[in-house]
Amino acid sequence: MTTPAPPLTLSIGELAKRTGASVRSIRHYDDQGLLASNRTGNGYRAFPESAVSQVRQIQRLIATGFSLSDIRSFPDCMRMIEGAMACPETSAAQKSRLASIEQQISDLERRRARLLEMLAEGG
Repeated sequence: MTTPAPPLTLSIGELAKRTGASVRSIRHYDDQGLLASNRTGNGYRAFPESAVSQVRQIQRLIATGFSLSDIRSFPDCMRMIEGAMACPETSAAQKSRLASIEQQISDLERRRARLLEMLAEGG
């Protein structure tokens, strides 16, 4: 009878290499409860293979303007699956984020128009 192989784990450095995230960011995600790590005998963090897609998904959500607090409140269907586009539970948050971005764009366009008017008047 053979014993099952222990689950594959990644060091924080290997996880950083595979995701493009900094070691510091990964530590922060872990400290914020967004990743699950175990401590090895020497105290280092060890991450499951699934952490690769989790880190990529966290980065993707951050890139769309969500904070770590927002992300932490999302259900597993958004946080744990790389490339997850939407879950019924997060639809309202995504629509709210979109409305906020559209308002920011509108504000910037108004500022741009005013600045262009000022330049035209002075030049």
